Order: sequence, then C-alpha cells, then structure tokens
Amino acid sequence: MATALASISQIDRELARLRVDPDTGEPYQRTTVMTHIAWVPKQWVEAAEDVLAGLAERHPSRTIVLVPDPEAGDELEASVEVDRFPSGGGREIAAETIRLRLCGNRASAPASVVEPLLLPDLPVFLRWRGVPPFGEGPFEQLVDVVDRLIVDSTEWPGLPGPYAQLTEIFDRVVVSDIAWARTSRWRPQLASLWPGIADVKTIEVEGTDAQASLLAGWLRSRLGHDVELQHVPSDRLVGVKVDGVPAPFPPGDPPDPADLLSDELDRFTRDRVYEDAVRAA
Repeated sequence: MATALASISQIDRELARLRVDPDTGEPYQRTTVMTHIAWVPKQWVEAAEDVLAGLAERHPSRTIVLVPDPEAGDELEASVEVDRFPSGGGREIAAETIRLRLCGNRASAPASVVEPLLLPDLPVFLRWRGVPPFGEGPFEQLVDVVDRLIVDSTEWPGLPGPYAQLTEIFDRVVVSDIAWARTSRWRPQLASLWPGIADVKTIEVEGTDAQASLLAGWLRSRLGHDVELQHVPSDRLVGVKVDGVPAPFPPGDPPDPADLLSDELDRFTRDRVYEDAVRAA
C-alpha cells in the first residue's frame, strides 16, 4: 500500500511500520541484498514500472525510484510500499519501494535525498533511463554514491557519439549496458567462426543502433583492426552478415527486459571486453 509522504523522517517511520506483520505484531526479517536506485524521467515511468514489477521476487531490495520534476515547486513527494513474497518453509521475503518525485531544485541535488535512504554495507546500483547528462550535477552526484551504473544505450539518440563520454567514467564506476547484454547470444556465435573471420573487412548488423555499434566495436577490439559497419535499422537484433555472408542464427530466445536487468544486478566486477567494445565503437 502506498502512502503520501514529504520528508526523509516520514519515509523511515512508514517503512518501519510497514515492516511489521499486522497479524502478529512481529517485524518481517529484512532480506534486502542491495539498494537499487532508478532515475526515471516522466517519459520513462511506465516502462520502468513494468520492469521493476518483474524484479522484486528475484532481487529483494530497497528500490528508490527518482522522478525528476524541475518545473514544479521545491517539494519532496514520496510514497512507500513493502511487498511480501513467499520463499518456502513458511517464510517470506520483503521488497521495499520508495518513489520520490524530486520537485524544483531538489531535481538538481538527488544525492542529498538518496544518501540517508541507502542501506549500510550493501551494494548500490543505479539504473539510469535515457541518455545520461554526462558532466551535469544530478548524474555526477549519483555516480559518486553508487557501486554500479546500469544503462541501456538502446535508449540513446545520436550513437555512437555518446559512447565517447561513457568511456570517461569507466574508472569511476562499474558500468553495465543492457544493449550489450542483448548481443550476448551473437558474440559467441560470431567467435565460433574463428579463424575464418580473422581478416573480416565488414560487418552488417540488422538491429538497433546500439547493437550494431557495440557488435562492430567488439569485433574491432578483438581482431585489432578496423571493421566497417553496415547498419540495417531494426527494433531488435535479427541478423548479422560478415563480409556479406550471413552468420548462423544463435540458439535460444532473447530475454525479456526484467531478465536483462536482473542479470546485470548479479554482476559486481568490470567487464573489460564491454569497455573495449565501447571504446572501439
């Protein structure tokens, strides 16, 4: 159940109240394994909620959804939910969700709102919807308080240009890209063509801008020489040709968005192959 709140202390009190079993008066055992922050501009709210709905049981966490609204007055509007799920043996796991509307100037200082709500000694993940405003206050502040940044460069216009700015934060925060995860079935398939692709000159990708750029960057970085990209736009990755020859279609089905984000929340170390692909893209 959501409750309208307006301060950090009220949020803390409401979380404490909702963690108590109304039938027994006993507090639920906290099963949180991380703090998951989501920066969600208004145009991304519906898509973000759909993905978050599929995560709670797999990753019991404190999720903090930040919806910036710089055109509104300088208020903090918040709601809190605690959802419980059976985990076997008569036990339950609990997932906390805090939704914050950052109005006016609060939208430019999200770290001051988020930091008091972080759970101590647990990893902090930041899912940024849309292209990050590299170098600007809100993004820079949150990068400095999290352990991992998760993006989906499929959401970014103007590729591959923004990748150059992304490379500049690789030494500050671990970065995951859901667009890269969507190429995971194709990369081993292309690698299986070795050594026949050692001298490849062109790669044609029918997919999104991000998938095309990242696959081309990956191939360049692995082979150590330039590979020309020919891109056929599509809303999903449906085919790859190497020097005009179609690559075999990989087995399996593409994962859904919740599965992709779930997988990234299980990763804690840098992906150097991804970083090399971004630099080469």
